[in-house]
Amino acid sequence: MTRAPGHGRGASAMTTVSAHYRSMRAAVEKLDDTVSGKFEITKEGLVHDMMTPGGPHELTVLRLRKRLEKVMPDELAAHTGEPDVEDEPEGIMRHPDVMVIAEADMEVESSFAPRSLIAAIEVVSRSNPDNDWVGKLRDYALIGVPLYAIFDPRTGTGAVFSDIHATPEGPRYATRKDFVYGEDVTIANWTISTEDLPRYP
Repeated sequence: MTRAPGHGRGASAMTTVSAHYRSMRAAVEKLDDTVSGKFEITKEGLVHDMMTPGGPHELTVLRLRKRLEKVMPDELAAHTGEPDVEDEPEGIMRHPDVMVIAEADMEVESSFAPRSLIAAIEVVSRSNPDNDWVGKLRDYALIGVPLYAIFDPRTGTGAVFSDIHATPEGPRYATRKDFVYGEDVTIANWTISTEDLPRYP
């Protein structure tokens, strides 16, 4: 993983963040077609996860999507594709492994608005776990994603974060509910099993 530094906030913070963000966004669009791996823009700058997700990661994503869509209303989706979730004023572009979102809110030409998501779900990367447990935990609360669930195949554990509240460091999730694989987990209004989710070797 490589990271390019972002700019801090000053008197003309929004202008600086926006201009810097647009330049990083343009760089990501060029690199996406030529460099392998996954690019995201965080509060700390550009993050590049160079490892392609392996079988356990992708199987976890598939099983979570299928289990959620069995219990959710038809008008909702557990979406695993494009586009990204983007908040330009905050200078953040993320791509959750699974996005719980109403189909009506997917009818957009560009990126999804963070507050249109019901939940963002991440399966922890073996190569860069801090991106999920630290960076995305901070960024999803900051841009207003109401609920964030993490599944960690390294340890067979996870957590669901909710109830965004103000702190001196900015918006943060106030509630954390931990679980271990084998237990049922509730994401928003829907409870699914975590049985048979794969672990990293």
